[in-house]
Amino acid sequence: MFNVVTQLEKDAIEMRKVYAGMIRQQVEAGKPVIALEADLMSSMAMDGVHRDYPQHVINCGIMEANVIGVSAGLSLTGRVPFVHTFTAFASRRCFDQLFMSLDYQRNNVKVIASDAGVSACHNGGTHMSFEDMGIVRGLAHSVVLEVTDATMFQDILQQLVELKGFYWVRTIRKQATRIYQDGSRFTIGKANLLRDGNDITLIANGIMVAEALSAAQMLEREGISAAVIDMFTLKPIDRDIIKAYAAKTGRIVTCENHSVHNGLGSAVAEVLVEEYPVPMRRVGVKERYGQVGTQEFLQQEYGLTAEHILAAAKQLLAAQ
Repeated sequence: MFNVVTQLEKDAIEMRKVYAGMIRQQVEAGKPVIALEADLMSSMAMDGVHRDYPQHVINCGIMEANVIGVSAGLSLTGRVPFVHTFTAFASRRCFDQLFMSLDYQRNNVKVIASDAGVSACHNGGTHMSFEDMGIVRGLAHSVVLEVTDATMFQDILQQLVELKGFYWVRTIRKQATRIYQDGSRFTIGKANLLRDGNDITLIANGIMVAEALSAAQMLEREGISAAVIDMFTLKPIDRDIIKAYAAKTGRIVTCENHSVHNGLGSAVAEVLVEEYPVPMRRVGVKERYGQVGTQEFLQQEYGLTAEHILAAAKQLLAAQ
C-alpha cells in the first residue's frame, strides 16, 4: 500500500543518505550486506559507514568492471553485495561484466546507479547517461528500477536485502521531490496509479513523476482529465496497467529522464503494439548527449518539464 502526499515538496533527506543509512542499518542488524564503491564514497555519503565498519565497505577504486567481478565473487560466499557508481559507469563501462558475472551466472548482486540522466548536472556529458536503463533491460534476468523519492528508495532497498538476483536501481543522489507519504510500501513490477483520469494517461518514472503530476494539474485547469502512473519498474513492466489505461483513456504520454529510445517510452510502446494499440507520445531525451548545467537548465534544454509534457498531451489530444 502507498499514500501520496497532497503537496509536492522536496524530501527532507537526500537519496544518497537514504542509501548510506540503509547499509549502516543492515550491517548493525547483522545482515550479510557488503557495500562496494568505485572511488565515489563521499559522493554517496558512505565515508562514515566505511570508517565505522571497514569490513563491510570496500572501495575498489576507479575500476568498475573489477567492482562487478568482486561483487559476483562475494555473492558466492553468501554475502549480499550492493554496488554503487554513477549510471554511466554502472552500465556502459562494465556491461560485459554485468552480463557475464551477474546476469548469465544468476548471481545475487544489487547495483545502485546514481546521478540519473540530467541530475548529473555539473559532471557533464561524459557522466550524464541517457541510455543506461535501455542497456541493462536487454539482459535476460535483470530487474530494472528507477526509484521516485526517499520513501520509495528506503522501502525498495530493504526489500533488496532479502530478494535474490540481479537488480539494477537508478536514482538521483540529492533531494527528490516527495511523492509518497512515510510508511508507503511498494511492489516491484507493479506500477502506482497516482491520479485517475479519463482523457489521457501520463506514464512517468524518476524525476519525471513530479513533472507529470504538475502537467496533470495544468490539464485539469483546461478541463482535461489526466491519469498519472508511476512506472518505477521498467523491467518487468506492468503490462496490465498499461493495457487498462490504454483502454480507458485511449491516449498515452510517456515521461522519462532518459533517451526515448529503449527506455520507458519504448517499453510502453512494445506493450501497446502487442496488446492494445493507441496513439502515444514520448517525452524524453531525443538523440542528444549531456552537458554541464544546473538541473533546472538541463530539464528545460532537453524537454523534461511539466510544460513539455503538457504540450505533448495537447498535441496528442488535438490529433484525435
